[in-house]
Amino acid sequence: MSDNIIDFEELQKKMSPKKILTGIAIILVALVFFSSYYQVDQQEEAIVLRFGKYLDTFGPGLHFKLPFGIDKNINVPTKRRFTAEFGFRTRNAGIQTEFSTGDYSYEYEMLTGDLNIVDVKWIIQYEISNPKQYLFNVEGRVITQNRYGRQALDIRTKTIRDISQSVINLLVGDRTIFGVIGKQREEIEVEGKQLMNKLFSDFKFGITVKEVKLQNIVPPKSVQAAFEDVNKAQQDAQTFKNKGLEAYNKEIPKAKGIKEKTIREARGYATEKINNALGDIARFNKVYGEYRKNPEIIRMRLYYEMFEKVFSDTDSIDLIDKKLKNFIPFKAITNKKEGGKK
Repeated sequence: MSDNIIDFEELQKKMSPKKILTGIAIILVALVFFSSYYQVDQQEEAIVLRFGKYLDTFGPGLHFKLPFGIDKNINVPTKRRFTAEFGFRTRNAGIQTEFSTGDYSYEYEMLTGDLNIVDVKWIIQYEISNPKQYLFNVEGRVITQNRYGRQALDIRTKTIRDISQSVINLLVGDRTIFGVIGKQREEIEVEGKQLMNKLFSDFKFGITVKEVKLQNIVPPKSVQAAFEDVNKAQQDAQTFKNKGLEAYNKEIPKAKGIKEKTIREARGYATEKINNALGDIARFNKVYGEYRKNPEIIRMRLYYEMFEKVFSDTDSIDLIDKKLKNFIPFKAITNKKEGGKK
């Protein structure tokens, strides 16, 4: 008992008021120091609350705040891209990706516009574009119940999944099964992204969908063989179409070339004839002008010119008058070699 009293007295001597106050001051300074700053990563933005009320949003870097929990920061990964999978779940991603064996037919079984059932699996990738809206407009958790059991989901996650699923169901339901499986696949991805972003914007949800990618689109197993035959027929039809286009592209340019050549030749022929006619008209007008001045001389000149033209290819010419009274031989009248004998 005496030892305990001695120890207590020694403890009282060591724990003087000055030392106690000094220790408290050191603890307070440490608390103030460690609670008055925070770090924001390059891929984050920080939402700062003061007494639980929104104050401001800050970007990456070191920031200061009021200590002792007066200001509270919530770092939100706004530059990170999140992925949501529909109709399947990835268990382990890698070179040989492993998928969950769970039954997700309630997500991927859909009805097309022509009343056929098709299995559609897809993913969406999104980013948090407005951290304030994302944190405060939707919050909490919900318990979902379906034929596969109960599941607790964050309301944000459930809302994202519900909107995405309703949009894809809507777009698939507006198209035929062959359109969904075939050429309208890209249209569904583009329109799905646009419609999801419109809905998230209307709800002020604070996220932006960056990518919608359809993974597997197949008919139910019971009719897959028939659809494969149809796909093969469509591929054969496309092959024949391509061959027809190849023949078309080979012959049509050739025919167009012949057409253009014929048109150019016809235009050249027409131009030549028009020019010749214009030349004849000019010569006639010139001769006619001279004829009006000296009719007799011009008439005789024209007669001789026509005479020379008619007999220009004849070596020997005999002329007689029309009454056969005289025989006037003009031998080789146009024979250049003999020089014009009489």
